[in-house]
Amino acid sequence: MLAYIVRRLLYAIPILIGVNLITFALFFVVNTPDDMARMQLGVKRVTPEAIDKWKAERGYDKPLFWNGETAGAGKVTETIFFQKSALMFAGDFGRAEDGRDIAREIRTRMVPSLAIALPTFLLGLFVTVSFALLLAFFRATAFDFWGVVACVAMMSISGLFYIIGGQYLFSKMFRLVPISGYSGDLDAWRFLLLPVLIGVVSGIGASARWYRTIFLEEIGKDYVRTARAKGLSDLRVMFGHVLRNAMIPILTGVVVVIPLLFMGSLLTESFFGIPGLGSYTIDAINAQDFAVVRAMVFIGSVLYIVGLILTDISYTLVDPRIRFE
Repeated sequence: MLAYIVRRLLYAIPILIGVNLITFALFFVVNTPDDMARMQLGVKRVTPEAIDKWKAERGYDKPLFWNGETAGAGKVTETIFFQKSALMFAGDFGRAEDGRDIAREIRTRMVPSLAIALPTFLLGLFVTVSFALLLAFFRATAFDFWGVVACVAMMSISGLFYIIGGQYLFSKMFRLVPISGYSGDLDAWRFLLLPVLIGVVSGIGASARWYRTIFLEEIGKDYVRTARAKGLSDLRVMFGHVLRNAMIPILTGVVVVIPLLFMGSLLTESFFGIPGLGSYTIDAINAQDFAVVRAMVFIGSVLYIVGLILTDISYTLVDPRIRFE
């Protein structure tokens, strides 16, 4: 197992380097520092002096990969690639346009993002798996039929509708919870209750329908017929056998989503005024803060690779047939 994890971590290194190179090419080769300066300063009536000053203030006036004007290690370190891209591997993301340290902002904003995403993820997983098990248990009945209809209807509704509808119904009409905002103290639950509820409800349709398909496929296999022939009840077969054997496809989708918990929800955080990583990314895109966008793309790729490794490791916990030599 340890050797397998080490191999996967070694495989992740060239992937991260490739993602880093592609991101660098998009931001500094396709979209040159001169283009970024014009977008920040305004396309019309921008003097070359203003562009040069903007690039010098942000370190974009250096060569891309090789600085022939310096000696020794400065030929590599005094370049845009090393200072703006390679240093990300050491956790140095530089500073945003407003001068704030990006790494510090990420650490601060990660807490509100997790405060929403973690309960949404856990509660949503419990609700959708339980509902899908009930649909599979009562398959080919009226409950199953109308449950699938409800899932399809919920899938067809945009997540934005749930957010706006929830804010209007629970905040504006009934005034049960604040319509937006965030508090870092014990009163935070009042601001998190509605976003978590909307996140769970909006994900029931697609997830429950997918889990139901997985459970129905498992029900038709030989081990289920054998368990029933031994006299086990349908309830014990569903929760003791079908659920366990369906965990591999469920984990494939669930564990990959875990890294996204740290990145936050773009829509939810923006509409509810939550100062998390999702709203941080949206604000950076609107403000054309390229340093923040680059940092978020890099962190997203790192977390996604970590999620894939966790997925493979989790397989061994639910299926004893899988072993890594």
